Formats: sequence, C-alpha cells, structure tokens
Amino acid sequence: MADPELQLVAGRIRSFPDFPVPGVLFRDISPLLKDPDSFRASISLLADHLKKTHGGNIDYIVGLDSRGFLFGPSLAQELGLGCVLIRKRGKLPGPTVSASYTLEYGKAELEIQRDALEPGQKVVVVDDLLATGGTMRAACELLGQLQAEVLECVSLVELTSLKGREKLTPVPFFSLLQFE
Repeated sequence: MADPELQLVAGRIRSFPDFPVPGVLFRDISPLLKDPDSFRASISLLADHLKKTHGGNIDYIVGLDSRGFLFGPSLAQELGLGCVLIRKRGKLPGPTVSASYTLEYGKAELEIQRDALEPGQKVVVVDDLLATGGTMRAACELLGQLQAEVLECVSLVELTSLKGREKLTPVPFFSLLQFE
C-alpha cells in the first residue's frame, strides 16, 4: 500500500472483535469520518477511480441507506453530479418502487422514488462497506426496475471472506480497502 492517501484512509479504520455478536470483527469507519483529511482522501480516491473508469459517463451517484449517505453526496459533489438516495422501506415520500432482500435474520426492503431516475441514466452505487452483498444487489435490482444502467458499485471497505462481490455479477465492483 504505497499510496499515502490510501494509507491515511486505512489508518482510520478500526476493528472491534465480537461486535455486534461473538465471532464478528466489526470494521468501524467513525475515525475516518472524524478526520477531515482521511475522509477527503477517501472521497478523492473513489472519485479518481470513477473518473479513470467511466470518464464523464456517469449521470448520478446513488447512496445506500444509511452510511452510503455519508459518502454518496460528497462523492457526487467531487464529480460534479447529483446524488440519488435509496432508503429503507417507508422513509421516502411520494410514489416509490421497492425491492426486498434477505438478511441473516430475516428480510428487508429498499425503496427509491419512482421519478428519481429516467430510463437509460447511468449510475454508480456507493456504500461504506460490502459484506454479503445483499443490500447492494437489491439496490441494483431496484435501479433495474427504473431502467437505469448501473455502471459500477463501489465501497470504502470490502469484507472479502463474505464474497459479496459475487452477488453483484455482472455489475463491476470496486473497493478502496479489503479485509478478510
């Protein structure tokens, strides 16, 4: 990890063993959010990746409820784009479309406002962390209902042992940091 910006970001992710349940190693982004330099670096690195990969072909950044809301608007601003929100069920006003997905302990639903995107608009989905991939996969399905084109999904952290990126195929996935 030679890039000083990436080192700065990685140094602000801390680990908590056995949280929220025994056997889980929780990756906490709170120190990164608290430090403006490392947060700025994370946005810059994600933006640089998207510029190199997609040039000016992105119409919107889509932030996932809730920590994707921390990165989505800042990333969109860095790229000169707007940000669209995908929320948990019941949190958005007006007509919505929804997609359900399975959690370790049950089911959940995501929603987006029906008029948030026009068919064919190109989007990138952002969240703080990719674990099992269920939420991000549901977001991609939801965006498909609106006939948006998902160019890529990105996150700050990826837990590689949970193989979440496999659920996103054929949508490309990028993460700044990978942990087992």
